[in-house]
Amino acid sequence: MQTELSKTLGVEHAVFGFTPFPAVAAAISRAGGFGVLGAVRYTAPDELKRDLDWIEEHVDGKPYGLDVVMPAKKVEGVTEADVEAMIPETHRQFVRDTLAKYGVPELADGEASGWRITGWMEQVARTQLDVAFDYPIRLLANALGSPPADVVDRAHDRGVLVAALAGSARHAVKHRDAGIDVVVAQGYEAGGHTGEIATMVLTPEVVDAVAPLPVLAAGGIGSGRQAAAALALGAQGVWLGSLWLTVTEADLSSPAVTRKLLAAGSGDTVRSRALTGKPARQLRTEWTDAWDDPHGPGTLPMPLQGLLVAEALTRIQKYEVEPLLGTPVGQIVGRMTAERSVQAVFDDLTRGFEQAVDRINRIAGRSGT
Repeated sequence: MQTELSKTLGVEHAVFGFTPFPAVAAAISRAGGFGVLGAVRYTAPDELKRDLDWIEEHVDGKPYGLDVVMPAKKVEGVTEADVEAMIPETHRQFVRDTLAKYGVPELADGEASGWRITGWMEQVARTQLDVAFDYPIRLLANALGSPPADVVDRAHDRGVLVAALAGSARHAVKHRDAGIDVVVAQGYEAGGHTGEIATMVLTPEVVDAVAPLPVLAAGGIGSGRQAAAALALGAQGVWLGSLWLTVTEADLSSPAVTRKLLAAGSGDTVRSRALTGKPARQLRTEWTDAWDDPHGPGTLPMPLQGLLVAEALTRIQKYEVEPLLGTPVGQIVGRMTAERSVQAVFDDLTRGFEQAVDRINRIAGRSGT
């Protein structure tokens, strides 16, 4: 599964694996792919430094990258407290009522909520980059469009390629014009924030729109056959995220979430604004149903929604309240039926890719290689 982009980055297989877990990112790179560590959960620079140190020690000298979340345009003088003050009391009460309905216990006195939306704020992302650029990362990806121009320049000065996710050809062209090196065409099927165009339609549209820039296909891809299809559509690789949530190296910290993922079918996800205020594909739960109910108050725009629900999600996860318990994941969850190692996933991907290519060769009247 080699392409021009994979050769440029020095990886054996054109499989780019996004994950919030350092152990998974390192295992992806060791297996011959390109591990990309998600940085959004790191609100303290020393925590990111600790995990990048760990990756350096366990990646066996293989290349890897980092994924941050930062807007292209900066909003001056806005603090987290300013944003918190914008949240209506009606929405806070809705959260309290929903948690009470399902008997979700309070956090202990002095215990802070875990995940916060602060990782989405530009000043936090910039501190992440101050740490990351001290390491030999080969790719910087931004999940919220093109990063600011000075960040692109800073990466290029260090020989780091810059990637950005796009849900439409129009967005992809904006990335190209902003100096982005790699466009990730993320289809409707993908987990997390995603647009409304399916991967099969989106990928060739983006390939044609930004040629000759390399494009990675993302969304609903979890087999070698699908990777072969992505390359046939013109992509130079695949960007996989959901598939790694149930590998043995992952640290979801919730056995209940893992059980729900392994039991879910491809129809058990929903694009909901319940998590961050922007449409994000995730497991459908009674929590997402409550927020999507037309009789409720409705979600708030980003980043208000994320700040509003941060403590609630921490409580739901800590006490594993299963009706409300979910996670961002794509429609490929229907193929995630057993816990496997990263290496086992790669063995399956490469075997399926070879079989698909051989099948096409036979159809075309050529012998397989």
